[in-house]
Amino acid sequence: MKKVKIPVALEGYPFIGLAALITIVVALLDYDMVSLISLAVTVFVLYFFRDPVRVAPTAADAVVSPADGKVIAIEEIFDDKFTNEHVYKISIFMNVFNVHVNRIPFPGKVLDIQYRPGRFYSANSDRATLENETCAVIMESDEGRKFAFVQMAGLIARRIVCWAEKGDIFKIGQRFGLIRFGSRVDVYLPNKVQIEVRNGQKVRGGETVLGYFPI
Repeated sequence: MKKVKIPVALEGYPFIGLAALITIVVALLDYDMVSLISLAVTVFVLYFFRDPVRVAPTAADAVVSPADGKVIAIEEIFDDKFTNEHVYKISIFMNVFNVHVNRIPFPGKVLDIQYRPGRFYSANSDRATLENETCAVIMESDEGRKFAFVQMAGLIARRIVCWAEKGDIFKIGQRFGLIRFGSRVDVYLPNKVQIEVRNGQKVRGGETVLGYFPI
């Protein structure tokens, strides 16, 4: 399991460095307007890859959001892909202004990582669920609770980064990956979980409680 430095995600350094280099070059060539535009792009890229400290709730049964963004769907379904259980599927959409570092929603051990290549339709569409590139992390807690969360590429996002590996043991709120430039994360929780969020609610990765496991 790789470690990530804060407050900027390690994967952002090449993009930030390239944008800064271009800014310096055009500034030395006295292209004032281009320099201002390039500086604005550099600041945005730095802002996009920010990786703030988050404080997870202390309740042992709390499940936190794995991503910043907005809840766009809460469905009760039978999950035949990852957990083979009746679950709540919570979809969280991230726009380009959200923090894009993803976090572990509940402590446990990684049972499997499932990567699926695919297309890049808008992440808030039904077609994206069926055809977009995804990376699923399936985990199990010490109590035997099985759950999963899926990073999904989108129309602008073209790179899923997952640092988690099979066998890794995580604490709640730990960083496990990111998606570049806007996308979505789906969370699959057993249907016994008491859901605490609603459609349209804005959430913060590693802090906002999605629900509680029954004690």
